[in-house]
Amino acid sequence: MKEKAATDASHKKIAWRKTLFSAGLIILGIVIAFPLFSVFYYTMVRTSTPQFCASCHEIQFAYNTWKTSTHSNNAQGFVADCMDCHLPAPHDTLNFFYAKTAHGIKDVIVHFTQDESEYDHEEQRQIAYASFKNEQCQKCHRNILYIPDKRGAMLAHRSVLYARPGYEKKCVDCHKNLVHTARQFYQYKQYRDTYRGIGL
Repeated sequence: MKEKAATDASHKKIAWRKTLFSAGLIILGIVIAFPLFSVFYYTMVRTSTPQFCASCHEIQFAYNTWKTSTHSNNAQGFVADCMDCHLPAPHDTLNFFYAKTAHGIKDVIVHFTQDESEYDHEEQRQIAYASFKNEQCQKCHRNILYIPDKRGAMLAHRSVLYARPGYEKKCVDCHKNLVHTARQFYQYKQYRDTYRGIGL
């Protein structure tokens, strides 16, 4: 009887130690993980702004031409910044972090190894356009099939979203000069002529 009681007490002691050890690991994980996550998140937020991108002289032209475009100036007050167009949606977490890291490393290498006079904005623009997927535009432009006063736009968008095999198109095939085109003045879409999808 005494042996059984001693064994039960020993088991309880071991179980209590395991519980304390597990709780200690969880607390230690929180103590370490929370500051690491906070620093990581803060860094991601701070390095995702157009102003941060423009801190490199190679990107200054892209920043200036974005500021004068309708993606920054419109009657709705909506602003699509660098991350919105050039990276996957943040909810696609792994792909987003991979793309952001890859873009960042590439930009840093170019910044330190390439002379400003060698940086070809038009070439970089074509490379970016070639890598774009329609889903990147549709992060913001989600309701493009239901534009009641623009039947032509609805039909054009339908042919892109539901393209027949061999007839696939990208948004930037038609909408190519909306952003990153040098302009003398800020462009507001409410003061423009109706857009006809001719790349202007």
